[in-house]
Amino acid sequence: MILVADASALIALATCDSLTLLEALFGNVLVPEAVFSEVTALDKPQSARLRNYLHEKVRAVDMQRYVYLDAFADVGETQAMLLYKDVAADYLLIDDKRGRKVAKINQIKTVGSLGVLLQAKRIGLIPLVAPLIDQIAASPVFMSESLIQTVLELAGEITQRDHAS
Repeated sequence: MILVADASALIALATCDSLTLLEALFGNVLVPEAVFSEVTALDKPQSARLRNYLHEKVRAVDMQRYVYLDAFADVGETQAMLLYKDVAADYLLIDDKRGRKVAKINQIKTVGSLGVLLQAKRIGLIPLVAPLIDQIAASPVFMSESLIQTVLELAGEITQRDHAS
């Protein structure tokens, strides 16, 4: 399988030290140049970790090709969607709600960072998602509380989080 990744989801997974789950779940991980530049900027959280992880996964994207995109998709998301189409990827890793909407319009299958954690738990790669979600929630990465609660419910961990509060 091939997974093309966008920036915000990569930063979230780097925050909870879970980047290696991507290869375990999806095999081949690729990022467009714009996403690599975005996540490895010196002021970005986890930039050094992401530079090391992604250095052989970067691909150029021909911006002359076009999929239906609207003003809500930034250059990284746009390049990620074009790369997805170019390499016939299986999934686009993206957390941004508006970006996911544009991906859906373009018939691109998406998965978010919390979806990766949930899949990893379901196949036994990690024992719990709650501690990893807590690490993400304690960082500058935004995740809605309703999404977090839904993922914890699906993981069967909602009572564990309730008792920890």
